[in-house]
Amino acid sequence: MAEDLVFYTHPMSRGRVVRWMLEELGQPYRTELLDYGTSMKAPGYLAVNPMGKVPAIRHGETVVTEGAAICAYLADAFPAAGLAPPPGDPRRGAYYRWLFFAAGPMEAAVVNRSLGFELPPGKERLAGYGSYADVMNAAEQAVGQGLYLAGDRFTAADLYFGSHLGWGMQFGTIEKRPAFEAYWARLRDRPAAIRAAAIDDALVPAQPGG
Repeated sequence: MAEDLVFYTHPMSRGRVVRWMLEELGQPYRTELLDYGTSMKAPGYLAVNPMGKVPAIRHGETVVTEGAAICAYLADAFPAAGLAPPPGDPRRGAYYRWLFFAAGPMEAAVVNRSLGFELPPGKERLAGYGSYADVMNAAEQAVGQGLYLAGDRFTAADLYFGSHLGWGMQFGTIEKRPAFEAYWARLRDRPAAIRAAAIDDALVPAQPGG
């Protein structure tokens, strides 16, 4: 009997990335919806994630938090979906490289820029990502080298990396470069991406007066 797969999320959160990953897997899962400031901070959920934030998953007795870690875990837990190069495959290096580039330097640089935080001159090395321009140039090189980040097949790295690009371009936190737009266009119309977006859009709370 398969182990239960439980997904903790909010439809207006980074959980949307994990929802897409779950839909790509094609495996049954149960969604637990949480609200900011209430159920996310309740003792029951803090036992799952002491940070009191989403997304998180529980797979049997295993709990995983942080979006990139969840995607990497699920890709390995369900290898039949083909969302990661197998261990020993040389493409696994690029897969890990760009998956965690998006989770580290890319997200940090984009969030800092969105908040208006400018690194003091000469302090770029302390930030870990150098500069926003460095990150964007590296990202452009990554998506311009082939169809996907780790060869000619879509992986969880593309899902996570592409989600950051698509979201950033939509909301103006990432500049629209032709290479970014071409890459995102290859990803956004995947059936699993469309299903995931429809599920989460239907769960967004109605706004007063809407």
